[in-house]
Amino acid sequence: MSSTDRDTRAAQGVGYGLAAYLMWGCFPLFFALFDEVPAYEILVHRVLWSCVFLAGVATVLRRWKPVGEALAKPRRLGRVLACAVLIAVNWGLYIYAVETHRVLQASLGYYLTPLINIALGMLVLRERMSRLQGLAVGLAGVAIALQLALIGTLPWISLVLALSFGTYGLLRKQVPLDGLSGLLVETLLLMPLGLVALGALSQAGLSHFLGDSRTTLLLLACGVITALPLLAFAGAARRLRLGTLGFLMYLNPSLQFLIALFVFDEPLKPTQLATFVLIWIGLALYSWSAWQRRPASEVRA
Repeated sequence: MSSTDRDTRAAQGVGYGLAAYLMWGCFPLFFALFDEVPAYEILVHRVLWSCVFLAGVATVLRRWKPVGEALAKPRRLGRVLACAVLIAVNWGLYIYAVETHRVLQASLGYYLTPLINIALGMLVLRERMSRLQGLAVGLAGVAIALQLALIGTLPWISLVLALSFGTYGLLRKQVPLDGLSGLLVETLLLMPLGLVALGALSQAGLSHFLGDSRTTLLLLACGVITALPLLAFAGAARRLRLGTLGFLMYLNPSLQFLIALFVFDEPLKPTQLATFVLIWIGLALYSWSAWQRRPASEVRA
């Protein structure tokens, strides 16, 4: 691959990453619109309508061939199935965090995710960082450790969100499918469980779907809202190193942090704010280092 091609690929990857993380960062505003709809029911509809939306996109673009080829070889679907389970866990827990007014915990979890991405990149893919980047990551690690200590209890929401999405990013990078096909296969694998759950909710009279037009439209919108940033993320994951993905990831929790603080009025102590300041200093160092060596940092060889 020529230097020009690598630069073009890196620019595309950064663009996809920015789009994905900006959309994810605004997710609390969307999921806060649901009234008295439990997280598990919203998750069911996220799975079902994401699959329907992706199937429609694949039909319009005539991209069913790789999907069919993947499904025809079930023994090779292990990583895709693992991705599907991880993303379902992440989706459901995030909705729960918004419903229970723990968006700051979700923000903390997504601040932690880039560190997991970078660690996985080093340990599994043997990617390298410069000393300045290592210092930046270390500074962010100290800030997050301080945040964890100040919470006073185990922030299990933060930890599970970080571990599930960080591992998803690693496995998704290794799946030999393009972004659209991979995401469609993942949701197809989850769809049978989603249909069973929807049937059980309807049978028990607990389903909010078709109950009123507002809730129904919101549940339907889950498909588009969920699929668009995932498509962008998949495009970024195949073009960028995990370390660069980790750097871009900070946009998501930063937006969530601001929404939690200024829109949802979640409490934040001054000492907790100091930890976020440390993270932004680390981000500035990492950003400068990544810019200086961007051809090597942003493109996977």
